[in-house]
This record gives sequence, C-alpha cells and structure tokens, in this order.
Amino acid sequence: MPDLKSAIQKTDALIVDVLRHRVGKDERAAKLHDWYKAAILAIRDEVIDRWIDSTRRTYQQGGKRVYYLSMEFLIGRLLRDALSNMGVTEQTQQALAAHGLDLATLEELEPDAALGNGGLGRLAACFMESLATLDIPAYGYGIRYINGMFRQRIDDGWQVELPETWLAHGNPWEFERLESSYRIGFGGEVVADGDAVIWHPAEEVEATAVDTPVVGWRGKRVNTLRLWDANALDPLKLDAFNAGDHAGALADQVRADSLVRVLYPADAHQAGQELRLRQEYFFSAASVQDIVRRHVQYEGDIRTLPDKAAIQLNDTHPAVAVAELMRLLVDSHGLEFNEAWAITQATVSYTNHTLLPEALESWPLPLFERLLPRHMQIIYAINSRVLREARKAGLDDAAIAAISLIDENGERRVRMANLAFTGGHSVNGVAALHTELMKQTVFADLHKLYPTRINNKTNGVTPRRWLQQCNPGLTGLITEAIGPAFLDDTTRLADLNALAGDAALGEKLAAVKHANKVALADHIRHTMGLRLDPDALFDVQIKRIHEYKRQLLNLVETVALYDQIRSHPERDWVPRVKIFGGKAAPSYHNAKLIIKLTNDIARRINADPSVGGLLKVVFVPNYNVSLAERIIPAADLSEQISTAGMEASGTGNMKFALNGALTIGTLDGANIEIKDRVGDDNIFIFGLTAQEVAQKRSGGYDPRAVIEGSRELGQAISAIATGVFSPDDPNRYRDLMAGITDHDWFMVAADFDAYAQGQRAVDACWNDQARWRAMALRNIANVGWFSSDRTIAEYAKDIWNLT
Repeated sequence: MPDLKSAIQKTDALIVDVLRHRVGKDERAAKLHDWYKAAILAIRDEVIDRWIDSTRRTYQQGGKRVYYLSMEFLIGRLLRDALSNMGVTEQTQQALAAHGLDLATLEELEPDAALGNGGLGRLAACFMESLATLDIPAYGYGIRYINGMFRQRIDDGWQVELPETWLAHGNPWEFERLESSYRIGFGGEVVADGDAVIWHPAEEVEATAVDTPVVGWRGKRVNTLRLWDANALDPLKLDAFNAGDHAGALADQVRADSLVRVLYPADAHQAGQELRLRQEYFFSAASVQDIVRRHVQYEGDIRTLPDKAAIQLNDTHPAVAVAELMRLLVDSHGLEFNEAWAITQATVSYTNHTLLPEALESWPLPLFERLLPRHMQIIYAINSRVLREARKAGLDDAAIAAISLIDENGERRVRMANLAFTGGHSVNGVAALHTELMKQTVFADLHKLYPTRINNKTNGVTPRRWLQQCNPGLTGLITEAIGPAFLDDTTRLADLNALAGDAALGEKLAAVKHANKVALADHIRHTMGLRLDPDALFDVQIKRIHEYKRQLLNLVETVALYDQIRSHPERDWVPRVKIFGGKAAPSYHNAKLIIKLTNDIARRINADPSVGGLLKVVFVPNYNVSLAERIIPAADLSEQISTAGMEASGTGNMKFALNGALTIGTLDGANIEIKDRVGDDNIFIFGLTAQEVAQKRSGGYDPRAVIEGSRELGQAISAIATGVFSPDDPNRYRDLMAGITDHDWFMVAADFDAYAQGQRAVDACWNDQARWRAMALRNIANVGWFSSDRTIAEYAKDIWNLT
C-alpha cells in the first residue's frame, strides 16, 4: 500500500518536526508527555486548516448558524476523536510505532475535560460532533470551568470530592480570543434617559472567549466550542495592595474567578444560589452579546436575526438568555418591545430535560432583582403579555397562576422554565414518553395556551465515539460482516438482522466482547486491586447517582441474590459481576449514602468465600467519559431501571445497546423506543408504567404491605436496615430503608419482584449463549436510528428551519 506508506512517512516527519520546533525536544531525549503533545499539535495543524476553511465557507454562503447554549459540554478526550474523524488514526499509529511508541498509551495521558457531569453534558458534546458531521455551521457556548464538577475519590466507601485539575498542564486544543471579550454586569440600578432605559451595573466582569475546534466525521466541517473565561476589570487594586490589604486587593479577581471555577456549586445556602445565578447569566449574556455582535457586524440589520441565527437553550440553565436578548434589542438597538419579543421568540428554542419539579429552575425574586434589575423589569413586562394572552384565551385562575413567570406561592420566585417556554417558538422533549408527559404535567397549562409549541426530538449518540472509537473490535467485525456503509449511515446496521442467527458471527461477537471484558478486568485490577472473572456476566449500572435512577433497587436485589446464593448453593447460578459508577451531588445526602452502601455491600460479598466466583460487586470511582469508553464495550447487561415517568430519555441505554449489551429496564424514557426498535424478545422490560406509578402515588399505595408480602425483599431490606452490611454503624442505613418502607416514592418495593423475575430471565437467557448472541446482534442491528446525526437532522428541519 504505497499511499499508506507515504502517509506514514509524512506523518512521522510532521510529528518529529513538531517535537523539535514546538515542543523543543530531540526525539532521543523526548519523554512520553513530549510525544503526546507533539502528536496533538501535529493533528491540530490539519484540524485548524479545516476549521478556517469551514468558517470561510459559512461567511461566503451567508447561511444560518446554530448557537447551542449549554451549562455542560462533557467532551471527553479529543486526540482519538480528532485522529479518527480526520481519518489518520492508522498512519499516526504506525508513525509512532516506528519510535517504539503506542498511540493508545499516549491517548491515556490526555485528561478528561472537566466541563460536564452527566447525560446533559454528554448529549451536548454528541450534538456538537453531529452538527459538524452534517456540515451545519454551529457554535457551542458554555463556561471554561477550571475545576469542573469534582474528581471523585472513595475513602472507606464514602465519596470524597476533590478539585479536577484538568488544566494543570494547559490545554493544547484551545485558543484564547482576546478580541471576543464582553463586559457582564451585575446589580446596580436602572434609570430612564428620555425614552431610553439605561442599566448602570454596580459590578462588572470581563468574559473572554476560549475556542476549541470540534471535528465532524471525515473532517467535512470543523465547528467551534466557545467557552467563556472570566476576569476582573481591575485584577489587582494596587493602591489597596500597597496599603497592606493584600487579600482585598485581589477580591475582584477572586469574585470573577469563582464564576468559572466549579460546575454546579452547592446551592443549599444563599451564597451558592447566588453563584449559580451569576454563572448562568455570565455565560448566557456573553453568548448572546457575541451572537448579536456577529450578526450586526456581518448582516447589518438586527431585525433579520431569526433568518441567520438559531439559539437553542439546553435545559433551563441558559433561560436568562431570553431576557438578555430582549434587553439588547430594546435598550441597545432601540426596538419597540413587541417587535423585540417577536424577534426573540423566532430566534430562540428550548430543550427540556426533566419532569422533576425541583429540577425546573427557579430563583428567589429578591435575589434575581438584586443581581439583574433590568432583566427583572423585562420579565415582568413579558409576564404581563403572557398572562393577558392566557386570560384572553379563557384559561382559569389556576392555569394562569401556573403559567405565570412569577411563582406567587410562598416565597416569590422567577420560573426559568416558563421564561424559556414563552420566550421561544419551540419546546422539545427528548423522548416520546417524556414529551407526552410534558404536555400532561409540568407544562400542561402552557401547552393549553400554546398547543403547537411542544414537539419531540428523541435523543441520540454519536456512533463515532460510542462505537467506532471505543469499540474497534466490534467495528471491524461489523465491517467484515456487512461492509463499511454503516460508518456513514448507522441505519445500515439493520443489515445485521439477516445474520442474527449466524452461529459463526455470534461466536466472533462473543470473542470481541470477551476481549473487551478482559481489558476492563485488567484495568480494574491495576487501579483497584480487584480481580474480576471475564467469563462472568458483566451487569453494569453507570450514571449519575440519584434516587429516581434507582441504584437502590439494584442494590436491594443484589442483597437478595446474595442471600439466595448462600441459601441454595445447589442451584446453577449464573456468575455475575455487578459494576456501578457515578457521582453524587455534594449536597445530596441520600445519593452519597447509596455510594457508601454499594461499597459496604461490595466489601461483604467480595470477601465471602461461600459466593466466590458467583457474585462480585464493584464501584468504579471517578466515572467519566474515558471510563465509560472502557466499560460500555465490556458490558453484557445494561441497567436502565429508573422509576417510570422520571427519566427524560437516557443516552447510556443507546450506547450499551449499540455495543451489544442487552437492556433490563422499565418503560421509561427512550427505553420504550429502544424496545420498539429491537423488539420485545430482545430486551428485558419489567415494572410499573408511568401511568401506574402516578396511580399508585395518588391512590393510597402501602409499601409496607408489599414488603411483608415478598420474602426476598423483606429479608434484604431488613439486612440493610439492621446493619448486616454496616457493623461499624448498624443504624447507618435505617433511614434510607425507612424511605422505602414508609412511602417508597421511587417505587423500589413496588417494582422489586418484577425486577427480580427479570433478572432470573436474564440468567436463563445467559445460559443459552446462542440465543444471547442473537439478541445482542439484533440490538446492534436495530439501534442505528439512535444516532445524534438523526436527532440533529430533525432539529435542523423542524426547529431551526435550516435547508
């Protein structure tokens, strides 16, 4: 292959040149981190050329841009992503091998960008990659967090939060744009100046853009992820410093630095709430100002903004962008209020990600008005228009109160979801069930007022990262079986359906899975000192720790299974490894207690010789994108067991199925659509429906009676509650278990028996490996629809009005 040989030589020369002239090292003296940096800078040069070309094309064509505002972008490592999407992985691998280097080893040196926490941020990252893949001009806007969420360490089974120092050695992918800086104000007063209104902030910080290129598949387009850094206008007050007030001299910079220090600071206290609101306004205002500045600079007329810009709000965090855009249109560009409102609604759209009322953000009105006095005036003005509209439409007082942007019940609060809903032309859910429940629950009255505004856009994941890059063995096997067309169109995976019963292909699939399990087991042994059997069934639940996601249901069933194995050793038990991972919010007591319980159960079971080889439990610390890329290809069983009606969509369920894991799950979120795609016989569905959950909650459900009627459940809850797994503190889990016994809001007891039966059905299927492999192949074959390319194409057509 002379072309490949030439490409390897060219790549080798480029990497060595970069190593010498930009890293400053001779190849004989270079260490691993030097080669790592040289590899990144070498591919980055080609990425930059495509980036500049993409930007020029956008300006030449005068097309519409998408602006995706998100509090999180969980982008993960970028080296492997860039190499793969630019199509230069093999030549880079071989060029490095000539120097005795392993590309995979260098990739491990790249830290995960601490720009997100869970599904919301990972979805945003998938969307950015798909926007570039589909050749749609786009900017992602967020915050350049210095420490992100936190790095999770487990000490004696407890979660410990540590700063995530991902920027300690710089970030070779980012570019500071000093020319894109904006002053962001807080507080102060609003004064009239003739017909104009002027906001005089009491405090200002400077937002400066830091850009990262986002490469699409085959390098067709490179878009921009623009993250905002914060600085004080006067970082050092020299007069105060010289007067001896050294700390006070830096106070403004410390205040600015706090805006970009941590993702989701704890908000159980007033200071935390204020910081969160400051963060949300800081990045939303900088983003909107940037969008408006770009439009006016290149298009001239602010009134054409909806023709050239589509602003998508990813959940309620950037909802204040509605008020900020109105402020700019009215105060800075002199538009009449109603015209500005029409432009804003035509430009903005909002994605809802939750049905949990507590997750639909609202802010105490005094706090909001103190920090953003002009925006509070604008929100009142918007509210008056919306409520008059509601009254004219004949809605009753209760509906009008629910629609209001101001919650008047108890402490007066500003409802950010209502602001986002009314301030845009589209409000979308992220799975079919979720969207229907939006209409029936949290937005029922707004839906009556605006019956055509809610629409569904079921989530998707990028197949580049979540199949091609993280599972090259499976990608190669599929290519061998059906050809490479699926690399560009994942719906072509459906061609595997005709081969699902092919025993030889099933055996090859099992071999790929086993190799992935061996690799994961080796990683866990090296990092945690725990030995896992790769021949066992790997049963995985990795996601944010939350009671509605029901890690607790999994743990209670694990304890019941442990009891059964000990009580009936004569039965033919399927060896299982239970793998958990995820972070608990620092102030979420029960979630942190669930992590401790997981580790207490693991300590007890893993040390018990009576179940040796049949059951192991492991909690993998500091779950992030890179760990997901190891765990998902190795999973046999995917736990998607949230209380029905509470998970908006889920995307982990899609990633697992795409990698050949079978799903055990409730009829919740996108599980329903996965079931419809893969077929009832290729998924393990159990438990109450969303409607049945609602009926139980309103109809006198008695969990204690359910527990007393289920021997296995009763024994498991009793064992946990009485300290069997916490002999050092027998009462540690008493209240956690009482939550199930007394009210069981998340239906752990109600679904336990059905879940246990589902797990035994999993066992029976695992014992018939030919059936299991055929089911796994049908899952891979039928989840190509859950590509973020398909999702983004739907947004582009139905919401953003892109051609």
